[in-house]
Amino acid sequence: MASDGCHLTGLWLDQQKYFADTLPANAQPKSDVPVFDQTKAWLDRYFKGEKPEISELPLAPIGGEFRQAVWKILCDIPYGQVMTYGEIAKKIAQQQGRKSMSAQAVGGAVGHNPISLIIPCHRVIGTNGSLTGYAGGIDVKMTLLHLEGVDTTHFKK
Repeated sequence: MASDGCHLTGLWLDQQKYFADTLPANAQPKSDVPVFDQTKAWLDRYFKGEKPEISELPLAPIGGEFRQAVWKILCDIPYGQVMTYGEIAKKIAQQQGRKSMSAQAVGGAVGHNPISLIIPCHRVIGTNGSLTGYAGGIDVKMTLLHLEGVDTTHFKK
């Protein structure tokens, strides 16, 4: 976990792609940050099958305007549901007043999500039903979707 002292700025899984890539160079290890206790309690509830709200935690992911827009959409994907990269691209295009947006660009932003699990990038799938693109690994993505009650039998690995 990472924090700016007040907000959660990072949460990564072991071996995750892009692990801690948004940490400032001068980051110092600390364990007594209140948001870490809040985050641990949130995660405990999540893994017990409860549905804690993302808004319960003070989040401040580090990233540019485009990534922030994508991560905001991720936060709006309901527990137990999925959305495609293409659907997110359409939403971003609409927000920006553009005709279209690249699903690949959206995939890059999703993949660089610095607050895994809480900002639910695991709820994003390919337009063809593929489970591609999870920085924590496809098996972890499947586990999280199963935990949320998503029927994954029609998804492609």
